[in-house]
Amino acid sequence: MKAIMVMYDSLNREMLETYGCDWTITPNFKRLAEKSIQFENCYVGSMPCMPARRELHTGRINFLHRSWGPMEPFDDSMPEILKKNGIYTHLVSDHQHYWEDGGATYHTRYSSWEITRGQEGDPWKADLSYQYDRDTVFIRKKDMLAYPAYTTMLAQDVINRNHMATEEKTSQAVTFENGIGFIETNHKEDNWFLQIETFDPHEPFYSLKPDKDLYPHHFVGDAEADWPPYAPAMEEEETVQHVRYEYAALLSKCDRYLGKILDLMDKYDLWKDTMLIVNTDHGFLLGEHGWWGKTTMPVYNEIAHVPFYLYDPRLSKFAGSKRQALVQTIDIAPTLLEFFGLDIPKDMEGKPLYQVAERDEPIRDYAIFGYHGSQVNVTDGRYVYMHSAANPDMPVYEYTLMPTHMRQMFQPSELQELELADPFTFTKGCKVLKIKAANRMGDTTAFGTKLFDLENDPHQGKEIIDDEVTKRMVSYIGEYMRKNDAPKELYPRLGIEG
Repeated sequence: MKAIMVMYDSLNREMLETYGCDWTITPNFKRLAEKSIQFENCYVGSMPCMPARRELHTGRINFLHRSWGPMEPFDDSMPEILKKNGIYTHLVSDHQHYWEDGGATYHTRYSSWEITRGQEGDPWKADLSYQYDRDTVFIRKKDMLAYPAYTTMLAQDVINRNHMATEEKTSQAVTFENGIGFIETNHKEDNWFLQIETFDPHEPFYSLKPDKDLYPHHFVGDAEADWPPYAPAMEEEETVQHVRYEYAALLSKCDRYLGKILDLMDKYDLWKDTMLIVNTDHGFLLGEHGWWGKTTMPVYNEIAHVPFYLYDPRLSKFAGSKRQALVQTIDIAPTLLEFFGLDIPKDMEGKPLYQVAERDEPIRDYAIFGYHGSQVNVTDGRYVYMHSAANPDMPVYEYTLMPTHMRQMFQPSELQELELADPFTFTKGCKVLKIKAANRMGDTTAFGTKLFDLENDPHQGKEIIDDEVTKRMVSYIGEYMRKNDAPKELYPRLGIEG
């Protein structure tokens, strides 16, 4: 048995033809849907990038205990479990967070790995002759991108793009060629798992002319306005639509490279013994609800409700089917372990998707998702409830043995008052550091508690008040916190009974 996972970053479900979009060009996603099972109610868990990848490995929600950070010594890692049981695991990726401080323990869980440089503000190429400063960068990017937090990355991106001016040099192209090379070399072998993971279509929405030409439009402004900040969408409608076209162009590029993998599945008849998963870590707001991006606004469905496709050779007769049961990204790890006939660790909260794929049999009543120290969100498929802190002034803590942020280690000033906390149920007897959180990513508490009825308002345009539904949703959060062995201080902070 073999398995391939094609993973994208920031893939907006609403922009795919198979999920109802009528203007983007994604024929290979349609081709995939005809061969696989498409899940209609897949939700994220922990966000953003590295928290999502931690649960891709561990199959458990982690945002109640920890923000962005590495794998922990006590974590169960799906690719490492496969590796230890004779399944060769290989990662190809251009996701630059893997080689930053806050993600540096993920790629080494695989048997082997290949990286491709140059995405986003990846500190890749050095060109000291290139003269730039903050004002120059912002003039090039126009007012919508005058976002101080991006200064360094924007400047580095200018240099990086000079080295990716042709298709074959772009990060996604190199990543997929590495994945194709693995398949070409090893398609006759057995017992392997390949993860092809591209940072696209994450911002910046960099693509070349052939893909841009798929979406002809007239835009008066900077043609490279392709990097929206995580901030309110204050621009004119023409600019908003232009950025959406830039995203669509990059999405169509993602579609083309997906087609290359499907071609290999056909060429070598891998459909007979190879599982294929196509997924993402989360979505992205493209002006919907008046916002760009993620992390700084409520977790609307454009972020949380994600596309997911699964082909299981044992269930090939269901090709082209759709499933309505509620699933989550924490289900990917146990699904792969079950496929290879391995035991699922007791700390994995996700469930194998075989029964959902076969007969749409539910595996959960609700799904919890969110950011560390922020609103705790829950959906039952009909309603989405966003629960904010009842006592927001109460502190939030990081529980970790790996005190690392996204791009740097915790600073000494953050560690002056750390405590040693008793083990949690999933830390395998290890005590952990308890560190007061500072500068939390994705703190949406100030937006308050919200409830939406997706059946009557699928685009979450109007909040509703329903005490009975709210009570039930709050009970789900409390139930999951107990199951997840959430930190004790979270209960009074959120106003949830312990």
